[in-house]
Amino acid sequence: MPFKKRLAYYQRVFSAYLLGGNTQLSFWHEQPRANPMARPDQLGEYYMTFAQKADYHGPFDPRGIPLLDYRGRIGLQYNPIAVAQYGLGNYNLFSQTAQPQCREKFLIASDWLVANLEKNPHSIWVWNHHFDWEYRDTLKEPWYSGLAQGQGVSLLLRAHRATGHTIYADAAQRAFESLLHPVDEGGVLFTDIRGDLWIEEYLVSPPTHILNGMIWALWGVHDYFLATSDPAARKLFDQVVQTLTGNLKLYDVGFWSLYEQSGTRLKMIASPFYHRLHIVQLNIMHQLTGLEIFAQYASRWQRYAESRTKRAAALCYKSAFKLCYY
Repeated sequence: MPFKKRLAYYQRVFSAYLLGGNTQLSFWHEQPRANPMARPDQLGEYYMTFAQKADYHGPFDPRGIPLLDYRGRIGLQYNPIAVAQYGLGNYNLFSQTAQPQCREKFLIASDWLVANLEKNPHSIWVWNHHFDWEYRDTLKEPWYSGLAQGQGVSLLLRAHRATGHTIYADAAQRAFESLLHPVDEGGVLFTDIRGDLWIEEYLVSPPTHILNGMIWALWGVHDYFLATSDPAARKLFDQVVQTLTGNLKLYDVGFWSLYEQSGTRLKMIASPFYHRLHIVQLNIMHQLTGLEIFAQYASRWQRYAESRTKRAAALCYKSAFKLCYY
């Protein structure tokens, strides 16, 4: 990495860990917030507010679908996850305000999800990302994600609830199928050697078990059960909750949370944004399940975030990781 580019990177990282700012994709990230109006036992408002995402100022395509500007060779792209989050944020606003423009926005996003479901080579319906993405390995387009599948299901079920139109429920059912199949059969599930079941955000080998992506996807499973009472959804939810409770300790390095289980000697710790997101997600998981382990880890990770010493340790660790692997 050229010196100037490396210097700029470390300036951003320093700001993020010690001053609380964001780094990668900050144009789409927002302060993670739980939605106090959401109910764990009914399909109502979504569990996070997504208020800033609902108020996204563009760019948009001519139909009003948000585009993300990744700049460089990637440029403007549709991102199914962003479309779902934009729709969920506007669904929340419509539920609270009854403003017709919010209803229009969440239905425009829902219609895009219906229109853009595609069969993968295993004839499973997925939302593809039609651009290459640099992760551990380059994800070559078209690629799909357990996170997109779960959040797309969450939005479509709410669109059906709001309108009664079966087109949304039918699309949610097709998309949910991906959450019932392993990766090698065209789905997004992975079972490890211990028998733990994971929903994978990025489909790479070996899998990396990205924490935030699995939790967000799991909320789509929970929503599907609330909407349909499908026992397969209930079973899947319980299995993945068991995976989380049995493995949360692996995401705790004593001063910060991990983004994933990277398999590298130095682990990939979370950025400040993702660390805050983990805390919010774990508190919501406590509400959804009643399991105290989620509240305990949320409280512990909140204490890490409030400690300048631990933020500094996270900065040093993250810098060492980048030097070794990027």
